[in-house]
Amino acid sequence: MKFLLLTALMLTLGSVQASVTPTELVVKLKEGKSLPDFGADAKVQNLFGRIYVVRNKDVSALEQKLKNNPNIEYTERNYRAEKSVLPMPVAAAESVDKVLPSASQFNDPKVGKIWSFDDASNYGVSVEAAYRLHATEATETIIVAVVDTGVDYNHEDLKDVMWTNTKEIPGNGIDDDGNGYIDDIHGINVLVRDANGKATMNIMDTHSHGTHVSGTIGAKQNNGVGIAGIASNVRIMGIRTVPNNADETDVDVAEAFVYAAKNGAKIINCSFGKRTNEGKNLIPETLKYIQEKYGVLVIAAAGNDSDDIDKNPTYPASHPSENLLIVASTSSSGGMSGFSNYGKINVDVAAPGSNIYSTTPGNRYEMMSGTSMASPTTVGVAAEVLSHYPSLSPIQLKNVLIGSVTKIDRFKDKMVSGGRIDLLKALELARTVK
Repeated sequence: MKFLLLTALMLTLGSVQASVTPTELVVKLKEGKSLPDFGADAKVQNLFGRIYVVRNKDVSALEQKLKNNPNIEYTERNYRAEKSVLPMPVAAAESVDKVLPSASQFNDPKVGKIWSFDDASNYGVSVEAAYRLHATEATETIIVAVVDTGVDYNHEDLKDVMWTNTKEIPGNGIDDDGNGYIDDIHGINVLVRDANGKATMNIMDTHSHGTHVSGTIGAKQNNGVGIAGIASNVRIMGIRTVPNNADETDVDVAEAFVYAAKNGAKIINCSFGKRTNEGKNLIPETLKYIQEKYGVLVIAAAGNDSDDIDKNPTYPASHPSENLLIVASTSSSGGMSGFSNYGKINVDVAAPGSNIYSTTPGNRYEMMSGTSMASPTTVGVAAEVLSHYPSLSPIQLKNVLIGSVTKIDRFKDKMVSGGRIDLLKALELARTVK
């Protein structure tokens, strides 16, 4: 059996030598205080609340100047970790070790290759069983943000499920809706900024990771093409945040999360991470903000180090945030994937992540393995549950996912729930939530 371990994207590098980005400084004001003078050349962006990013040619002197400023609660530098080369997908013919015997709920010709759709007794998440019982029920459209390497929004199985900003006129170079972003039709790209430091709009995936994640969540069902995603009524918002060398920064992640929340995403998929938490404050405060103001649940991969993250943290998975659900990976034989991180305290659930068949750029379909694939499997389940029960709060939805797992004895000391997620059981439990 051949596995693709996305260790590069998850930055499983042990002791990492982090370096600051010399042009960006995170500044948080004290309550009721006003911004100090950052200098004529500085460009200032409000991320949310009292938190700003100041951009200049070199912010080192500004950082020292602000240390004793009575208006400033704290400053943080924006860090990069060591770059890595991302592996490409495994060709399907080399790695298919299990297929569904049938896929009667879907007419998508390649859906039988998605073993995770099988019932819990066959180590899947009961997608087929759930649709046999609930396919005719009314659902509400759920926006899911994929914060990743981008999305191939022209893919034959994704183009009809992409989120579209209908208040924006494509290609006119104007911020029509006044949300601070020009021509953000399907999302934003925080990796490419204009002269004023603003994120741009080209979210096209030049790797494959983000497109693969997106297909697992919500590839168009019953269109007679390719595969089916887990969620039936979803719109994918693409936010290009993770470079192809897996070197994302906290500022870019925070902006991605806030953009997603402000523009209607109720679930964010986070299939990336790193061993270091240099900034300390920015991401936890961002998570709290999008929960309290917008009701967003963030679902994140546990990482691919075969390690206990209770003892050896990885981020964002190890942030102690209420609205953060952490996912380990399982294989088609029912056990935890050999590469998967775990943690009785910091990992919440497990989900299929080995040899997952999904969309890749250019109308292709390929296999990938990693907790990066287990996270969107969980997101697909979460989005389908929320579409049936849209009044669920992020904490209620998280508790439904944890409380409806298929219990597995050998998982009981590996994660909070002690089991693998299950769509059918989650829908049944969600019905009882008042």
